[in-house]
Amino acid sequence: MGMSDFYGVPDDEESIATIHRAAELGVTFFDTADVYGPLTNERLLGRALRELPATVARRSDLVIATKFGLVRDPADKRWLGTRGDAAYVRECCDASLQRLGVETIDLYYQHRVDPNVPIEETVGAMAELVRAGKVRALGLSEAGPGTIRRAQAVHPISALQSEYSLWTRDPESGVLDVCRELGITFVAYSPLGRGMLTATVTSNQHFAAGDARLAHPRFQGENFEQNLRLMEILRQLAAAHACTPAQLALAWVLAQNERGEEEGAAGFAIVPLFGTKRRTYLEQNIDAQRVALSPSDLATIERFFEPGAAAGTRYPEMRMKELGR
Repeated sequence: MGMSDFYGVPDDEESIATIHRAAELGVTFFDTADVYGPLTNERLLGRALRELPATVARRSDLVIATKFGLVRDPADKRWLGTRGDAAYVRECCDASLQRLGVETIDLYYQHRVDPNVPIEETVGAMAELVRAGKVRALGLSEAGPGTIRRAQAVHPISALQSEYSLWTRDPESGVLDVCRELGITFVAYSPLGRGMLTATVTSNQHFAAGDARLAHPRFQGENFEQNLRLMEILRQLAAAHACTPAQLALAWVLAQNERGEEEGAAGFAIVPLFGTKRRTYLEQNIDAQRVALSPSDLATIERFFEPGAAAGTRYPEMRMKELGR
C-alpha cells in the first residue's frame, strides 16, 4: 500500500527492487488492493511480477492477494463508500486481473463489508469467481464475528485481514476466537502501527503533505504525545532483546501463534503483513523471526501494551464506521 499511496512520494523503481528482494529472501505472500492509489498499486505489483528475475522466484511460488469493496474516485482520490453487490464484485475482479496481469488471484478479499448488501450476496458472487477459475481462495477484512460466520456458511473463508499489533489489540475481543474455531488464517495488517511501532517517528511535523497519518487521531495533539511516551518504553524493551523496536513488534505478533494452538482448527495461523518501501527496512523486518519471546517476555511487554494502551482511535470517525460490520 505504502509504495503507491498514503505515505509520501512513491518511488516505483525502489519499490520494484524491494518486491524482488523480498521474493529473493523467501517472502511468498504479497498483498495489494484496487483502492491503493487508487488502481496504481495493483499495476505496480503486476509490473514487479512481470519483471521478476527467473533466479529469484517463480510466479507459481507466490501468493498474490488483492481486495475490492472500498470505493475511491480515481481522479481526486475521494472516498466514496463501500460496495459489495454482485455486479460490482465481478467488475472489480476482472479489472484487478487485468491490472495485475495474472490469470488467477490467489486470495481475493472483500476490503470492507457493505452494510447495504447481505454478506451472502457478496460472498456468493465471490464464490462464482472461484468456480470460474478467476480466484483461488476468499477472504474478508475488518468483518465482525457474526458476519464471518454467515460468510463461512456460503463458501469457505480462507483468511480474515484486520489490524492487529501491540497498540491495536481489538481482534482479541471475539474475532481471533472465531478464526481459530473455523480454521481461518488471520492476516494482521499494520503490525508496525503505521510506522509508529518502529519508534523512529518523533514528530508529526515531518510527515509529507498528503500523508494519511495527519488525519489519524493517534498522530494528533495530546494523543500523539502520549503515544510517543509509549514508544520510548518500546525502545527500552527492544534494547533488552538486542533488536529493533520494529522487530520486537513483529515478533510479538508471531508469538501469538503459540497461544491457543491446541484449540485452533486446521488452517488457523496469524500472519503479520508488514509494509515497507525500501529494501533496508524489508531485511530488518524479516529478521524479526529470529527474536524469541518467552511467556515471561510476553507478559512484560503486555503489561505496558495492554488493550487500549494507545491514545486515540486508529482511523478518523468516518472510517471507524467501516470496521467490525
